[in-house]
Amino acid sequence: MNESIPVTLVVDHGTAKLMPDVDRERAWLLTVDGAPQSYVDLDDPTHLEFEYTRRLGHVLDVVAEPGRVLDVVHLGGGALTLPRYVAATRPGSRQDVVEADKGLLEMVAGHLPLPESARVAPHAADARDWLEKAAADSADVIVADVFGGSRVPAHLTSVPYVREAARVLRNGGVYLANLPDAAPFAFLRSQLATLATAFEELVLIAEPGVLRGRRFGNAVLVAGHHAVDLTALARLTAADAFPARVEHGASLRRFIGGARAVRDEDAVPSPEPPDGAFGIG
Repeated sequence: MNESIPVTLVVDHGTAKLMPDVDRERAWLLTVDGAPQSYVDLDDPTHLEFEYTRRLGHVLDVVAEPGRVLDVVHLGGGALTLPRYVAATRPGSRQDVVEADKGLLEMVAGHLPLPESARVAPHAADARDWLEKAAADSADVIVADVFGGSRVPAHLTSVPYVREAARVLRNGGVYLANLPDAAPFAFLRSQLATLATAFEELVLIAEPGVLRGRRFGNAVLVAGHHAVDLTALARLTAADAFPARVEHGASLRRFIGGARAVRDEDAVPSPEPPDGAFGIG
């Protein structure tokens, strides 16, 4: 996409807009129904604009030695920001992108095409349905960044869903999730308890102001059977323009407290963000 002209299209699940960034020549912001979804710099796919996206990128950097090829599943497509990042930082990686909105996938493919070298396969499908059909032990990383509007859908928050993710991951695999919440963190704590039913190692990454209950915001959860390099992860998140804390072990167990794992019959979407939490303009 060479001309800096905004694009607006009605897609399957709302109205999507691509807006150029006046400060970066070939960078674009994707919104759906006014909520920011993705930011992409076509000239520099390693540039991650959103705070939570940078934190997901930090985890992707430490899950394996630099440059090692990975098999990655992205649940939620947006403008394919992280698939582009993985393709640039780990060339040759095989990636699947699962996005329920076929119209959005087509819009992104038409206006923000991937590099020819990127091995990215798009799938227009529900994230849980796709996982249930995926082969066991077939992925090194699953990145869950799925929103229906501004909320994580309920059916992607329960024990059966988490067990499907664990089944698809290889033994050394890592599950990442972007989840929004605010104090007293009932949703976030329940999600950690749910992940604990399938994974031994849990990590929470969030901005200190969010953890102190000062504002609504995103948290990144990391789950696996083996610990990631916490020292490297803490160093990367602390050096970020908006530093984040890495919680694990005893402090994370205290955070979870008595929260219970979520059953399908009890599942609810993530909380509705307050007005202006993620909106623009």
